[in-house]
Amino acid sequence: MDFQDIEYRVNEPVATITLSRPDQLNSFTRHTLSEIRKAINAAVADRQVVGLVITGNGRAFSAGLDMTTLAEVTGTSDSKAASNESQSNQLPGIFSYFLEVPKPIIAAVNGVAAGGGLILAMMSDLRFASTEASVTTVFLKRGLIAEHGSSWLLPRMVGVSKALDLLWMSDKIGAEEAKEIGLIDRLCEPDQLLAEATAYIEKLAVTSAPKAIAASKHLVYRHLGMEYTDALREADGVQGDFVGAPDSIEGAKSFIERRPPQFQRLGDD
Repeated sequence: MDFQDIEYRVNEPVATITLSRPDQLNSFTRHTLSEIRKAINAAVADRQVVGLVITGNGRAFSAGLDMTTLAEVTGTSDSKAASNESQSNQLPGIFSYFLEVPKPIIAAVNGVAAGGGLILAMMSDLRFASTEASVTTVFLKRGLIAEHGSSWLLPRMVGVSKALDLLWMSDKIGAEEAKEIGLIDRLCEPDQLLAEATAYIEKLAVTSAPKAIAASKHLVYRHLGMEYTDALREADGVQGDFVGAPDSIEGAKSFIERRPPQFQRLGDD
């Protein structure tokens, strides 16, 4: 599979997507966004892949939208944008589809994550960061709002007042502060970042059932917007589909036999 703006490789059980426009701080063009989606789709379809890691080449994770692309987007009239949205059933936001990907996505934030680059990290399921990384929302400094789902995600990660602070001031903060407020999950030494993110997926592949991983991810995101009574009933119904299924039988057998479980993988091929 050939790509221009990213590198994609599979080393079972991990698919790694590396943003590879280092001279442009791995900023996104429309073509970049298309390639990321193509790589994500390939990983979802591949039974070798249990989870994905996304990182960047060079000193940046991603600076967000390329300035040329940003100029095109901000120059689009409201009526045209509304018309385009009405013709699509997809959620708005450049990486909103990450939330519906049935496999874990880890952002390995190696450098600055700004604007859309921060959205890429936030829409990922977990965020590992180099101690040399930094993040900034930047939107308001460009005359824009908390876009691409950040007004939904950020308060859930760091709380309402801190989210407003990060958005209003748009200051750059270091990885340690980002971890302290809950925006980053794990800090890693720069030369260990990719290895630690990869090791997390490798451990999942040994210990956890991919179908259950997917169902749990779906429920967690879905239940963020539900009353707890409805969420409990839905989770109970989904659990009923798993009890007695091949993976639960294998999980019990492997425990009794004191061996690693051999769970079914997800994919089309």
